[in-house]
Amino acid sequence: METEQLYQTYKPLLFSIAYRMTGSVADAEDLVQEAFLTYNRVSSEKVIENEKAYLCKILMNSSIDKLRLAANKREIYVGEWLPEPLVDERNDPAHTYLMKESISTAYLLLLQQLTEDERATYLLREVFQYSYEEIAGIVEKSSTNCRQIFHRAKKSMDSRPKPSTLDFQSMRNSVEQFTVALQKGNIPKMLELLKTDSVFISDGGGKVKAALNPIYTAERIVLLFTGIMKKLPENARLEFEVVNGYPGVVVSINDYVTYAVSMDFLEDKISCIFMVSNPDKLEHLQK
Repeated sequence: METEQLYQTYKPLLFSIAYRMTGSVADAEDLVQEAFLTYNRVSSEKVIENEKAYLCKILMNSSIDKLRLAANKREIYVGEWLPEPLVDERNDPAHTYLMKESISTAYLLLLQQLTEDERATYLLREVFQYSYEEIAGIVEKSSTNCRQIFHRAKKSMDSRPKPSTLDFQSMRNSVEQFTVALQKGNIPKMLELLKTDSVFISDGGGKVKAALNPIYTAERIVLLFTGIMKKLPENARLEFEVVNGYPGVVVSINDYVTYAVSMDFLEDKISCIFMVSNPDKLEHLQK
């Protein structure tokens, strides 16, 4: 297969794996480019029989290396760390593989708690449905070892609360109602839409003002949001978008994206609000 055809065929898959591994759009795009450059260099010297498996192997090794190098930066990161928001756009080539739940902010945060090897094995098996034999070839471990790693990772991931059974439109309705209530200062309505024990997590990365620790309970979250709303200039624009697979909100000031908000649901209410304001993590959303 020609390189250009390979790129068009496998870029969505590779990006999807890299984004879930790193939680970074920029890193995922770089890792995909590096994978194809490495493939081109190697394929000019020898015949590669399984192109897909080889590309995945290059990408996964690079992703694991990237994570290990980033570990020290994560330890000194200012405040809470959230993945870079992935805002769904029409004609996004990655859309085919970006299954809703496995790119949700809550899911990506849980993945971050796994070791690099656990994350790689779990994603390839659970999300992308690879066989243990295929995974073994990619991560360079025995299929028996991969099976053990997967079950250990799955046990950790399965300890999370089950995702809401609400359909997408119902979630969108709740997000829209919450946003309208916020704009109108309708506190009772906001409290009604939030779970009593809901949590708010923001990521400013030390670059902009943001809560350094999670904010707990609906009352405190509503108080915080009404305070933020009062400080927004009149030309601030709130747009409903699909953020990390679920209904969310992107806030722009003077056409510059300043906040990307995603939400998690339990039962029929908003249980967690994630807000990214770190400008480095919003760079890919600027037009």
